[in-house]
Amino acid sequence: IALLIVILSIFYLGLLGILLNRLHFLSILLCLELLLISLFIGIALWNVSSGNFQNTSFNLLLLTISACEASIGLSLMVALSRTHSSDLVLSLNLLQY
Repeated sequence: IALLIVILSIFYLGLLGILLNRLHFLSILLCLELLLISLFIGIALWNVSSGNFQNTSFNLLLLTISACEASIGLSLMVALSRTHSSDLVLSLNLLQY
């Protein structure tokens, strides 16, 4: 039960980081990774504790989606820093093309 509390606190810490710290784009990406890693660890430990190893493909799918999200996020951050010369979220104007 203590491990469940730790995983939930990691998840809520990532969620709180997204809600409170929206200054830099990189910090938002790191908080999203924290959310996905906590979900991955939680589902993996749930599969191990229940003895159900049929859903391990879901863990691999979640890990693959997490890696794709990280690569897309980093490429967006590179494009953002090249066009706006910083990674500040407040400097974005979404109405420009």
